[in-house]
Amino acid sequence: MSSLTEKDRPIVQLLLNTGTCPRCILRFCCVGSQTLYRRPYKDLMKDLKEFLKNNQEKEDTVCFDAVDPPCKRIRLEHTEEGPDDLNHNGALRQIPSGNGENNATENSAVKVCNVCLGILQEFCEADFVKKVCRKVTSADYQFTSFVFSVSLPPQLSVRECAAWLLVKQEMGKLGLSLAKDDIVQLKEAYKWIIHPMKTLLFSAIQSLQTKPLTKFYSGDYYRVFIFIPRYARLSQKSLFEVSVIFAHPETEEECHFLATACPDCFKPAKNKQSVFTRMAVIKALEKIKEEDFLKHFPCPPSSPKNLCVALEIQCNNGAVFVAGRYNKYSRNLPQTPWIIDGERKLESSVEELISEHLIAEFKADSFNFSSSGREDVDVRTLGNGRPFAIELVNPRRIHFTAEEMKGLQQTINNSSDKIQVRDLQLVTREAIGRMKEGEEEKTKTYSALIWTDKAIQKEDIAFLDDIKELKLDQKTPLRVLHRRPLAVRCRIIHTMKSQYIDEHHFRLHLKTQAGTYIKEFVHGDFGRTKPNIGSLLNRTADILELDVESVDVDWPPTLDN
Repeated sequence: MSSLTEKDRPIVQLLLNTGTCPRCILRFCCVGSQTLYRRPYKDLMKDLKEFLKNNQEKEDTVCFDAVDPPCKRIRLEHTEEGPDDLNHNGALRQIPSGNGENNATENSAVKVCNVCLGILQEFCEADFVKKVCRKVTSADYQFTSFVFSVSLPPQLSVRECAAWLLVKQEMGKLGLSLAKDDIVQLKEAYKWIIHPMKTLLFSAIQSLQTKPLTKFYSGDYYRVFIFIPRYARLSQKSLFEVSVIFAHPETEEECHFLATACPDCFKPAKNKQSVFTRMAVIKALEKIKEEDFLKHFPCPPSSPKNLCVALEIQCNNGAVFVAGRYNKYSRNLPQTPWIIDGERKLESSVEELISEHLIAEFKADSFNFSSSGREDVDVRTLGNGRPFAIELVNPRRIHFTAEEMKGLQQTINNSSDKIQVRDLQLVTREAIGRMKEGEEEKTKTYSALIWTDKAIQKEDIAFLDDIKELKLDQKTPLRVLHRRPLAVRCRIIHTMKSQYIDEHHFRLHLKTQAGTYIKEFVHGDFGRTKPNIGSLLNRTADILELDVESVDVDWPPTLDN
């Protein structure tokens, strides 16, 4: 059973006098009863005033009833006397405790809390939760799990540190000590208050889902809580996140003194708009000495004029992954957009022809395309096709039946004669890794149409059929040297089979180690690939056409198409 007792009285009086809200007072009194934080704000204020009226004789009387586990209690420290009050030169200011209720009454009128800046006053009430619900409902997302996260202004940590030092001084006068870890963290109290209101969130979710969410788990520092439905598929760990970003412009510069005191904690980062991140501030507060802190920041913290503002309520769904195989029938189509110096060379690409339909059906913001290798713009991919995967970023729709995926596959295939897809299916992020595993150890088969400068007869090329496990040394081809590092790569031609056409042309079927540069194996790339078809035939050879006949990667699973 958690309660306020007589030893908490001076702390309650002190914090009320300095402009701290009832819920923050409970936090600094180390009250761990979740039910107390959920009580209406006005009731809590009334109870605290009644508590201050209690006589000293009621030292052990419980002020609030609760059934939650006991909180961490303040450790007793037997000291001869409490610390002296510090002067104005970087020290704690003496706060009059007041003998009667007048001080508490006059100074405890509803105003913005000087510690939480209103987070535990306005932004954990039902009206704010309803506002979040409206955002969720209007966003029109499908989701199988739900995360609600808050981003708190970094200056809250500074104000909390100042309030802790104030309470710590008062406790020292009583021969008690208070560690930072003893205080109930703001995010914990926020979670306790919001928890019972999850039914409001459920109602918003149920307007989009056919089954209710049933489980509740606590999250990390920023993710305050997470709801996971009973029916959520473990293979599709797509988390829908509602993020509330709080700011308090009035006090945003209160962290800046820490950059001077602890410069190592504040380093610019490309993806950060400000060096004063919450984690950087927390790190600096751990390093700075108490006396240095008190020289720069008022203790207790001053009362702000304005509440925090919810800058933004964002909705974001976890990525969905779609995999399949594609065939490419055009010799004038790149795999990805071909753009040089900002100028597009060809109007479309394999990834665009596939992704435009996925983006539309999944209602996603963007996509990321990956595949098991790639072919040149003038190379066709035949046979069973090349495995590919597309990450759909922030999709609104995530539930598709097998029949719907077949329909989507047919839509893609009907849209262009340049490509076709097969085995289109939803997969997990982890499954995509199997597409890349041991990629260079996989094999690929090709068909190359080859020209020779000197006339050939069928018997001139027959010996190629007998060559097995031919080892090549391939220096990075000149045509890709601008985007790949210079290196010599050892590759293997497992088998070859020739097909004579005429005196200057033959077709060569090859089975090779993945990553082999076939064009360079044919013409030699000015001697950068050794051996090559030209050197083996003792004549100049060049490649006219190249087709990928198979990519021997057993992924994704074959479907009944």
